[in-house]
Amino acid sequence: MRRAFVEALVDLAAGDERVFLLTADLGWNALEPFEEAFPERFLNVGVAEQNLAGLATGLALLGFIPFIYSIATFASMRCYEQIRNGALLHGLPVRIIGIGGAYAYGHAGPTHYALEDLAIFRTQPGMTVLIPADPEQTRACILATQALTGPAYLRIGKGGNNVVPGLGGRFRYGEVELIRDGLQVLLVVCGAIACEAVRASQLLEREGFGAAVAVMAHLPFQAGPSTVGLLKNFRVVATIEEAYVVGGLGSFVAETIAQNDLECRLIRIGVDTALDCDAGTEGYMRSRKKLNAESIAKELLDLSI
Repeated sequence: MRRAFVEALVDLAAGDERVFLLTADLGWNALEPFEEAFPERFLNVGVAEQNLAGLATGLALLGFIPFIYSIATFASMRCYEQIRNGALLHGLPVRIIGIGGAYAYGHAGPTHYALEDLAIFRTQPGMTVLIPADPEQTRACILATQALTGPAYLRIGKGGNNVVPGLGGRFRYGEVELIRDGLQVLLVVCGAIACEAVRASQLLEREGFGAAVAVMAHLPFQAGPSTVGLLKNFRVVATIEEAYVVGGLGSFVAETIAQNDLECRLIRIGVDTALDCDAGTEGYMRSRKKLNAESIAKELLDLSI
């Protein structure tokens, strides 16, 4: 997904001289295509994320569209106040790229686990929160930011992310993309964990449960009509996210069900334990936190969906 981001940004910058990329001493072996193509619109500020956000605010005030690039924990938390009082307060088109959400940097330990980033930015009415599921949808999300006048946060996978079957890079603001049919339960998923949701649906199908899968790459303040219409069709809805279950996708779907008087049973699958010192590969951490396909399917079966 990181490569797809850079390629899309190069294409975006080729057609728009306002696009500017800043990094906080990260992105080696990733950002070079942009740096080589547009050296005058690339800046490494060093290990100084708060200054990164401040510089982006200044550039946006000068008429640029700055993209700031950092690991998701640093991009969302270390410079949150600067983003809030800069890009958000003034409604500026700053794009915050958080690389490797959740456990993508599993080997680096808990300081690098972005589990609250979605909830943090969802609290701000002026922030667009995007969580593409695979490289093709990442490209679609980056190109779609052209339509935004205010700031956006994009959580993008670190790399090595598989293409989600049936998604085809589709993306619409405020809406889900149905990628797998089923009648008994709807799995709503966001981000790079989407492939685990697809595998979980296949495991459920073997047990006689038809599980539809829908990808939600935008967490808006209010759901669009097609999202509400899809939720209406299911007795049981399960949200799956690599984030804390409070504030992110699960909360969004709960709010949608409540606001529209829908008769859905909601199951929220995500991280519901306190931060700890576990460390390991992304796959290991998903297994530890019961976010792999087998654990997701088992939890749903145990809850008698």
